[in-house]
Amino acid sequence: MAFMAKQRRPQPRPSKVSPVPQPGPTPSVEAAELGPRVPPAPPTSPQRRSTYFEAVVIYERGLQALQRHAYDEATSLFESVLRQYPDEKELLERVRLYLNICARQATPRQAAPQTVDERLYAATLAINGGQYDQAIGHLRLVRDEDPDNDHALYMLAVAHAQRDEHAEAVAHLERAIALNPENRALARTDPDLEPLRDDDAFRAALEAPPAPAPARPPLKRPLKARTAR
Repeated sequence: MAFMAKQRRPQPRPSKVSPVPQPGPTPSVEAAELGPRVPPAPPTSPQRRSTYFEAVVIYERGLQALQRHAYDEATSLFESVLRQYPDEKELLERVRLYLNICARQATPRQAAPQTVDERLYAATLAINGGQYDQAIGHLRLVRDEDPDNDHALYMLAVAHAQRDEHAEAVAHLERAIALNPENRALARTDPDLEPLRDDDAFRAALEAPPAPAPARPPLKRPLKARTAR
């Protein structure tokens, strides 16, 4: 009987085992998807456009011109920044601020009125613009210099009426009418005196005074006969 050779059972091959990972921080999903982690730029150093530095050069030239009081040159430089670099929002805010300064400084300042006529004209403009405090300031100077200027007194009445200062308004109006009775007729239809319509003192000031009694002719004295010498 022939003996069969004993077959050896094949041994299983050792499986390839991955090395055990060392403990450490678990990478996030974003890091796993994006590959190696790149450190972000510091928040205090934002990335600037290349045009930013070009705009800054012109902006600084505008500041230098402003410091020299060359307002036209500074305005031109600041406006070029606005026109050529509209995306530099942070810089443009400062540019607009300095443009406003240039505009104020470049506007010629009007000299203060010196004469009565100049002050009356300035007061008229102030009243038309609703600047009653300024108008009263001009008119008081006129009144101090020319106390019998009925035009200034009438305008003072208007300015005080618009500020609801009835007593002051009526007092100036009465004085203006006493100096020039034509102001009474003007006051009756003047819309600027509308706040005084319900004031008893105002209505009394507008009442026409009684007509003066006719002047009596002077008595003629009898002529004395001259005696012959």
